Amino acid sequence: MFVSKSMTRKVLTAAKDESIFSAQERMKQAAIRHLPVVDADGRLIGIVTDRDLRSAMPYSLIKNTCDDAERAKLAEMRVGEIMSPDPITLNPAHTIQDALLLVQEHKVGAFPVVDDAGNLKGILSVRDLLRAFVNVLGIGQRGTLMGILVEEKVGQLKQIVDAITEEGISFGSVLVARYWEDDKRAVFPYLLTNHVARVKKKLTGMGFTLIDPMDWYLDQLPSKESE
Repeated sequence: MFVSKSMTRKVLTAAKDESIFSAQERMKQAAIRHLPVVDADGRLIGIVTDRDLRSAMPYSLIKNTCDDAERAKLAEMRVGEIMSPDPITLNPAHTIQDALLLVQEHKVGAFPVVDDAGNLKGILSVRDLLRAFVNVLGIGQRGTLMGILVEEKVGQLKQIVDAITEEGISFGSVLVARYWEDDKRAVFPYLLTNHVARVKKKLTGMGFTLIDPMDWYLDQLPSKESE
């Protein structure tokens, strides 16, 4: 799925000469945490976050104890003074997988989406990514996530799919993940039913090992000794 299909297109933006008070108020009213900064031609030049704004506000202002002179000085501060210039961006042709890897690498909550000329086309937030993956994985519908340990050889996934469809059960999605043993894989089918006892019995009878998806995930986390 491409970023262009998942991004928010109607983006609230700021100019670099806008006051930080104005930017903060508009972000609060729109319930957003990221405000792309553009020039007069709509090209992205930076981004300001709610964290940037909070960092620019002195503790006395937060506690409403600052004097008029201090407040007036803050009123003169502009978005361009606190924004992050040249932020990491996405292109509309990037995939949501590309975006997810960038989130993991850079630990940010949103990416402006720009075309090849640098024009702002949208913004993709972690919330947008979650919504996209819910749609892709089919987990918006009620169902059951199963975990199945398989050998690393051709035909294993087909056997599982055939066994489940023979029971008249539909799939929301199927994920295949690496296992800690080189010759094994973990298969996670999301089945659009809560009645899986028969298919579980069938799969174990075929020689497959069932695993708890949550236990499998926790096993992948680093131990405290290795951190």
